[in-house]
Parts: sequence; structure tokens; C-alpha cells
Amino acid sequence: MISLATRRFFRARFPAGADRAFAVRRMLTAFLLDWELDHVVDSAVLATDELFANAVEHGSSGPADTVTVTAGVEPTGDELRIEVADGSPARPVFRTPAETDEAGRGLAIVDTLASDWGTEPPDGDGAGKKVWFTLALGRTR
Repeated sequence: MISLATRRFFRARFPAGADRAFAVRRMLTAFLLDWELDHVVDSAVLATDELFANAVEHGSSGPADTVTVTAGVEPTGDELRIEVADGSPARPVFRTPAETDEAGRGLAIVDTLASDWGTEPPDGDGAGKKVWFTLALGRTR
């Protein structure tokens, strides 16, 4: 068992392309399994995948841009926090799509899976935003 005092954190930057989503999912899964957080892998990967897709589609001008994914366990060991940052200052819009709409459910999926979520300015003085979510790490879920 990993001690809660052990720092569990990673950050990776990816080209803003839909073809990079597999790499994001694979890397996040590997870290979560290494951290012995098997019980939140599916929810964390699905929610991160949705935020990555939104960042690529709405927060970038093409693959020359990057999307940064950060994951870490809060110091208390109670929550996993994942952030997806892109270069656009436009905040995400929570929509309620019609049943026949092919898109527009990403934030609703994140909202359903996550304990909490929101947006923040980027780290430093740069342009853009971070969209984040947390997952409770209680072992009963």
C-alpha cells in the first residue's frame, strides 16, 4: 500500500490533436494504477478524455498548440484532482443537448462522474484556462 505521505503528481503536455487522446488515456491509466487507485481509473480517464476533447476542439487553434494534463492526489489523500489546461481564455459552456445531438455532453459527463469541477486561470501570467475536476478516493465507491 502506498503511504498517503508519498507525493503523487504528474504533468504532461500534449499536442492539441484528437489523435493524442489515446496517449492521454494510456498515461493517466498507468499513473493511477501505479498509485494503486484502480477504483477511480474508469471515472478519471473518462472525465479527462472529455476535457481533453473539449480543449482540442474549443481551446486550441490546431496541433501546434498544446494541452497540459496535470493529475495529483491532494495532500490529505482524500481526493484526486485532474486539470486540463489550454491556451484559450474562453470558459467551457455547460449545455443540455437534445437527445438527437451528436455532441455537447462532455461537461455533463464530467459533472456526473466528478465530486466537483470548475475552471481557473492558468498557472503563471499566460493566456488560457484550466478546467479541473476532483474524485473522492474513498474505497467504498
